[in-house]
Amino acid sequence: MTDVTVLAFSLVAFIGIATPGPTVLLALTNGSRFGMRRACFGMIGAVLSDFVLIGAVALGLGALLAASEFWFAVVKWVGVGYLAFLGVMLMRSRGTLDVSLRASGEDGTGSAWSLLLKSFLVAVTNPKGYLFFSAFLPQFINPSVPQSQQYLILALVFAGIDFLVMFGYAALGSQAVRMLRTSGALWLDRICGGALLALAGSLAFYRRAGS
Repeated sequence: MTDVTVLAFSLVAFIGIATPGPTVLLALTNGSRFGMRRACFGMIGAVLSDFVLIGAVALGLGALLAASEFWFAVVKWVGVGYLAFLGVMLMRSRGTLDVSLRASGEDGTGSAWSLLLKSFLVAVTNPKGYLFFSAFLPQFINPSVPQSQQYLILALVFAGIDFLVMFGYAALGSQAVRMLRTSGALWLDRICGGALLALAGSLAFYRRAGS
């Protein structure tokens, strides 16, 4: 794998990651609701999911979802339900400008494990991720040499870019909420919750190619 290949992969990956999606929206809301330190746990969950998705694609799971209507539907509807659940929870939030609350995560949803698990589950229950990597990664893999090391390199690069992008969104949310009044923080939760619900709706109507 050449440096040019890795650079091309990095540029395309950055564009794909920076486009707001479920894990990016969670990073934004985690930064605004719980501060940067706790938001980092959500980023770790998303990064772990990157390795799971890329590893699964390397083992052929992406091809399985592309070929099997049943398993595609199972993963899709689990993802729809979980995104909708998170969206509803944000829509019902009361705003989170209380500094002590943000520091301690005392609202019951801000524990390190909870934030990590949310971001991880959002990613691994989205069949788009498997299909995307199945179509995207092979373009940067040289089939004439061992592929496991190549997949590992791409996974590390993708995860690193993913973490940096999410860190930027979390920092944006953390700084924005400092400048908002309580009503503004409430509307930030509402907007992100609505966006997650919209993503859940788009995933519900998502179909495999050729189906």
